[in-house]
Amino acid sequence: MSRLVLASGSRWRRQLLERLGIPFHWASPDIDETPLPGEPPEALVHRLALAKARRLAEDWPDHLIIGSDQVAVFAGDILGKPGDEATARANLARFSGNRVHFLTGLALLDTRHCTHRVCHERYDVVFRQLSDIEILHYVDREKPLDSAGSFRMEGLGIALFETLEGKDPNTLIGLPLIRLCELLREAGLDPLAAGG
Repeated sequence: MSRLVLASGSRWRRQLLERLGIPFHWASPDIDETPLPGEPPEALVHRLALAKARRLAEDWPDHLIIGSDQVAVFAGDILGKPGDEATARANLARFSGNRVHFLTGLALLDTRHCTHRVCHERYDVVFRQLSDIEILHYVDREKPLDSAGSFRMEGLGIALFETLEGKDPNTLIGLPLIRLCELLREAGLDPLAAGG
């Protein structure tokens, strides 16, 4: 019986978690992702990742619940999902030729022992110089409206970049697997153990 739950409606996060070979359930938590006034991006992704996991806690007692949330940080602005094509195009135009920081919060809530761990991973992206027509074509083809930063690393988004810098490229997709494996081992669920 699976003790693992992913608090996310993202198919990309589900695909990443499937790589670990551990059976899991998933459910999409409904939370308000609005930043609090003056909230630093690190605090925001910690709060939202844990809030997503906690939203499912009542329905999943005796489980390990994974919550994750991501934001882009550029020129002092915290950017979440663009929501519409005009915002996505404007974001990419701002990012053109620049470095953008991505912060992904990760929470592991143990409802059996009433404990949790929360952390975050940073990943930096240097965008190449993008023309208006490239941006228009990219947004039209991929419709990255539900992705922080207005692109999908797991798709054609790779064509937007000059360099990628960070510990775990999965962080950019929204689920830092290296750190997640550490948290799971600490909670007694080793991905390399026989049978998961």
